[in-house]
Amino acid sequence: MALRRSAAARSIGSALAAGLGLMRVSFARGTRRRQEELLLELLKQLALMTEEIHRANLIQHYRLTTDQLDRASDDSALADASSTLDGLSDLRRRQMMYANRQFGALVLAHRVGALDWDQLLGHLRVLCRNSVFAEYWDRTAEHRRSLPGESVDAKVGVVVDVMLEELADDPDEWWVVGSVPEPPAHE
Repeated sequence: MALRRSAAARSIGSALAAGLGLMRVSFARGTRRRQEELLLELLKQLALMTEEIHRANLIQHYRLTTDQLDRASDDSALADASSTLDGLSDLRRRQMMYANRQFGALVLAHRVGALDWDQLLGHLRVLCRNSVFAEYWDRTAEHRRSLPGESVDAKVGVVVDVMLEELADDPDEWWVVGSVPEPPAHE
């Protein structure tokens, strides 16, 4: 882990050093237009690095969460401490935790750009056909009520609600989804 951070820090440091070197050359020549162009390019690069760091942080957070879920799945005492779902056998609780993990992985893939909105919907349609996932979704409805309405998680939640309702109405047309919200902007 430290090695990855060190490599990333060196990469960012190298990019900044190169940019500063270019700016020094430009300032020495005194061309104001070129200076502005270089500054804009540096700002674009900084924005890209910021987005990449944000995606890396999301991935790291997901890793920490799944590590905790793995430990809780292996130890019923930890599962009791981390689960808010009552009245489940140890086996069923592990299944619910895994359903949560599958859903989380799909949302993460969308948030970091590995799945576009339509791809996410396709994967969610398949996941909604699973009875364990459907039970997990029903049991965790209260958890989603506190999500900010404009968040990616809330918008995806609305889509899953629609999918599960339509699947219950017509299970033979599971691949068809009615009106779903527009894809959310990445956070």
